[in-house]
Amino acid sequence: MTAITVPRDLPRTAGLGQTFRNTLTMAWRGLLKIRRTPEQLIDVTVQPILFTLMFTYIFGGAIAGDVASYLPIIIPGILVQTVITTSVVTGVQLREDMDKGVFDRFRSLPIARIAPLSGALLADTVRYAIATTLTFTMGFIMGFRPEGGLGAVVLAGLLVIVCSWAISWIFAFFGVIARTASSVQGVSMLILFPLTFLSNAFVPANTMPSWLQWFVDINPVSHIVTAVRDLVNAGTVGSDAIISLVGAAVIVAVFAPLTVRAYMRKA
Repeated sequence: MTAITVPRDLPRTAGLGQTFRNTLTMAWRGLLKIRRTPEQLIDVTVQPILFTLMFTYIFGGAIAGDVASYLPIIIPGILVQTVITTSVVTGVQLREDMDKGVFDRFRSLPIARIAPLSGALLADTVRYAIATTLTFTMGFIMGFRPEGGLGAVVLAGLLVIVCSWAISWIFAFFGVIARTASSVQGVSMLILFPLTFLSNAFVPANTMPSWLQWFVDINPVSHIVTAVRDLVNAGTVGSDAIISLVGAAVIVAVFAPLTVRAYMRKA
């Protein structure tokens, strides 16, 4: 007896619902990687604690007169610097997975092709949340008392996480187009180093030379830091918060399509 084969039209693209489910699955994969290799959390656990202690006790007296007066300045700066720097990991780990052939395996699975990328970006928001929580906790232990209240602190943390998630699209793009993970990290730090240190994150801009202040004033990191300071120290949402969110939206609008297009060509 001859078996009859009934042809089926299989969908060539994943629907929105399947894409969402696959993204959550890939995000869970990213969290499992962190649990199995906890050393990946060093940059979001040790770094904010170490930087807060070093910068506060080394520069606090010279810049603000005493440690207590410097904490409202340095805590928002350390927070922004730490979380934004953490966003580099997105591109580095993406490149490492592609080099190891992990994405070749994903390509053979019946999942949305964009899921490994979107899942990695979603999982990294947990890293940002850990860094944010530890930075504020360390500041509280050292005597920092936000005048804006708990609600303002939460809003400030969400603002930093959203902006860092947007910036991670830039480094994800580098991760897709770069040849090695080390090159992704090198180029990313070459961009972030001047942006974070040539800002108002650690010292007031008016203490800098006039020829440098113009860059500090237009530096997007300075806008994020100022927005966080306004929230945690005064409980107000100023123009810097709006500028930061608009800038984050522009980054996503530009780099998300670029990253997805480059990723799809290789996935």
